[in-house]
Amino acid sequence: MKLYLVVLVFFSSVLAGELHLPKYHFMASGAVNDIMVQDNKLYAATDASYLDVFSLIDHKKIQSIKLDKIIDFMGDTIDSTIFSVDVMAGKIMMLSQGLKGYSRVYLYENEKLSLLIKDTDHLAVSKAKFLDKNTLLLALLSDEIISYDIQKHKQNYRVASSASKFSDFVLNEDKSQVVVADESGNLQMLNTKNGKHLLTLSGQNLDDVFGVDYKNGIIATAGKDRRVVIYNTNTDEVYYKTSSFFIYSVGLSPSANVAAYSSDVSNNITLFNTKTKLIVAEYGGNKSPLSKILFISENEFIVSSAKKKINLYIINEE
Repeated sequence: MKLYLVVLVFFSSVLAGELHLPKYHFMASGAVNDIMVQDNKLYAATDASYLDVFSLIDHKKIQSIKLDKIIDFMGDTIDSTIFSVDVMAGKIMMLSQGLKGYSRVYLYENEKLSLLIKDTDHLAVSKAKFLDKNTLLLALLSDEIISYDIQKHKQNYRVASSASKFSDFVLNEDKSQVVVADESGNLQMLNTKNGKHLLTLSGQNLDDVFGVDYKNGIIATAGKDRRVVIYNTNTDEVYYKTSSFFIYSVGLSPSANVAAYSSDVSNNITLFNTKTKLIVAEYGGNKSPLSKILFISENEFIVSSAKKKINLYIINEE
């Protein structure tokens, strides 16, 4: 009987597939909301008023930029959560929590920190990224999209993406298009130069889309309805794969040949081939819901979550 149980467990493990663990990890100052990579540096936006910068060469923290704390509605001093980070032309942009539900946008350049957008400007910004060195793209909680001129401190345009609550957006490689996801499950594609609507993708996600990625003409979504949807804008093909739990995050490799998504209640990650739809591998080691899956090459990806630990995975490593 004991031999039978051992054999059963062995074959069950084989059928389930091997769960790969992180190759390296980084420890941030707080729970991580956003990550980005440039020039072999990993930037991590935390809920502890810190932006942490790590080297991807030796995996050590090389810098921490501290933002001012804020006063909450109870009069207590609390950390200012950093929601978004981006880097361009030597500038670091940080979108953070301000007073009374409004937002602050900071720029860090030449070791100097400056406040670009104040909470007294009364903008409830949910996400921000660079369009170019002089322009930011801002998404408001109301699902309005703003192109913001950094030098002139003014809005180039402000358009309503939809009437639903904003969830996420992603820019294509040349930043000419933005795909906006919201709680309706639909996606809106806009021209970033003028804010004009280009396309609506609908009928696949039936509830809130938590996250979206867009590379090489392929769009991938992470849905509350437990669906990861793949839209091929080159061929108009669309399909979805289902999960046993809410899909909090999704990411595409640079070629978009591989998609990764949070695939179960244990925060494990499943990778699949977007062309064949076949599973590539499964990865574990995350203790809380994922905030971001970011590919840094075809063979490496980084995962952040509502914890301090950021995991780096190597694909197809023996």
